[in-house]
Amino acid sequence: MQHEAHAAHAQHHGPADTDHRGHHHAPPATWAMAVQATLHCLTGCAIGEVLGMVVGTAFGWGNLPTMVLAIALAFAFGYSLTLRGVLRAGVDFRTAFRVALAADTLSIVVMELMDNGVILVWPSAMDATLGDALFWISLAVSFVIAFMVTTPVNKWMIGRGKGHAVVHRYHH
Repeated sequence: MQHEAHAAHAQHHGPADTDHRGHHHAPPATWAMAVQATLHCLTGCAIGEVLGMVVGTAFGWGNLPTMVLAIALAFAFGYSLTLRGVLRAGVDFRTAFRVALAADTLSIVVMELMDNGVILVWPSAMDATLGDALFWISLAVSFVIAFMVTTPVNKWMIGRGKGHAVVHRYHH
């Protein structure tokens, strides 16, 4: 009878899975989870990136200060979106901030490397202004490419109990 109970316990797969020693198991890493995590990351990155590029371009800043602002705002908005959700779960700010850093840092870094890399190598994209179709097209294409590269990274992290798997521990 005890063997059957152990077998039933071993088949249980919930978000807070633990084995008989109390160790947590990583959640199953599905492509759907990875896409959701990447879309979450992309939302924060896109808000910050577009805002930074619009501000820098509107003020006539050079490429370097505009890109630095866009990247800084991408991290700020990316972390803020995660922080908001974790704080809603009743977690104190310090813990929520640590969760946001653990959940989003690698994803945002990959996202920013890819989307800024595309803009850097796209001919004339760095010189495009807000009124140029090239500005918006190159930005949109850079986000698509960044999404495609970051999704497998997020799947890999979730499968190891890292990245957005950390955030899911705080959702009710």
